[in-house]
Amino acid sequence: MKQLCIILIVYLFCGISSAQDTIPQNQAAKDYVKLEGDTYFLSSIPLNEVIVFADMKFQSTQEIYRYLLLKRRAIKVYPYAKLAAEKLTSLQDSISQLSSNRKKKKYTKQMQKYIEGSFSEELKKLTRSEGQILVKLIYRQTGSSSYDLVKDLRSGWRAFWYSTTARMFNISLKEEFHPDLVQEDYLIEDILQRAFVENKLEYQASALNYDFAKLYNKWKAKKKSH
Repeated sequence: MKQLCIILIVYLFCGISSAQDTIPQNQAAKDYVKLEGDTYFLSSIPLNEVIVFADMKFQSTQEIYRYLLLKRRAIKVYPYAKLAAEKLTSLQDSISQLSSNRKKKKYTKQMQKYIEGSFSEELKKLTRSEGQILVKLIYRQTGSSSYDLVKDLRSGWRAFWYSTTARMFNISLKEEFHPDLVQEDYLIEDILQRAFVENKLEYQASALNYDFAKLYNKWKAKKKSH
């Protein structure tokens, strides 16, 4: 983040040129700037939003270990959740353009076979903890639980069967993502936000409605109270 701030400061100082003749009359030259490459003066400088993260503080070595483990798992499974959201959007858009239920069912089955054929082997390699985080992130990206998605795309019985099978491995397909209520979910969100800024993960907006800055303040206050 320090490097980002330094680059931003250098850009501002190098890109601003002094005000000259085109400044409106009766206005002080110091009130206007002209960015490099522009042909006109501005009274303000448009800047992209910059997120500055506070340093993570841990109470023990064990807490550091748990966070790093959570970070590795979240970064590993996020691309699958992002892909699920993209495929779901594609599926919904395509189905909305089909005229008959028969065509809709046929297209849905084709999409199912594609997803299962392309990614089932990779998903089987996930550990139980990684699988549960993936379920949470699918909810983050789609706004629906994995159970409901399976139920909508297949049948209620299939959803029940998948849920029962997953439960055997301590994975609940009905798990949701609530960074405002669950500390682990907040930590996952923090990990994702940092990874987006550092370009370690490709950004995709969450389907859920929450303010990350407010979440930070909330959990910071809770930590102080304990």
